[in-house]
Amino acid sequence: MKLLLLIALSLLPLGCERAAAERPASAVATNVAAARVNGVEISLSVPKGASAQVTQALEKAIDRELLAQQALQDGLERDPLVVEAIENARREVLARAWLERRQGRAKSENQKVRDFYAANPALFAERRIYRLNELAVSAPSEMVEVLRGEIENLGDLDAAAARLRARNLRFTAGSVSAPAEKLPLAYLPRLARMKAGEVAVFPAPLGASVVQVAQVEEAPLSEEQAAPLIEQFLSGKQRLEVAAAEVKRLREAARIEYIGDFKAR
Repeated sequence: MKLLLLIALSLLPLGCERAAAERPASAVATNVAAARVNGVEISLSVPKGASAQVTQALEKAIDRELLAQQALQDGLERDPLVVEAIENARREVLARAWLERRQGRAKSENQKVRDFYAANPALFAERRIYRLNELAVSAPSEMVEVLRGEIENLGDLDAAAARLRARNLRFTAGSVSAPAEKLPLAYLPRLARMKAGEVAVFPAPLGASVVQVAQVEEAPLSEEQAAPLIEQFLSGKQRLEVAAAEVKRLREAARIEYIGDFKAR
């Protein structure tokens, strides 16, 4: 029973808080009491004009509170695994909050957004949706250029498969339909120039990827449409850079001792 409750609590989303956080600040009112569950008050940030989304978030918060109360009634807060999970979550929240404060909450400057948009036409101005057929090849990295020279001129995936068999190289066949942003960034400059039926060979983690373009659909994004995505990406990139720099600084200033068999690697 305790284990089921713990799992259920971990799977319930933070409905009320998330619904509020994802809306502009101007659309969110101050917290108001929205419900009481066995005497425990649940507050909700209500935007102008309550919506079905807010109602759904409240119901999820009520479900979460009921499960939390049952967990407390069963003494789960004293379970060693639960105590450890709560402490880990607390430290994760504190670490994220500190990094966000160091980074600041300012959005990316307009010029940075424009520069990123202009530098990545395959993702935005010339964005495409691809249907690709692929042969994922297990091979040493030095074989990539060899395969590129042998296979790309064939212009046929069946002929490419025959060439791979002749070299006793293992491969698996598959297909994928995806927009440009869901494909490896290193593939895009070449894919953007390819037409349906053409074949290309790309390096892959386990060897090589032989890709044939089966179909292409033009799906450009304007700078205005792309701006929120670019801001999110640049903000995430900045957060990673801040985190790496701060962790490096803190490690240099800290006294870290590895105990027993746990040695620094």
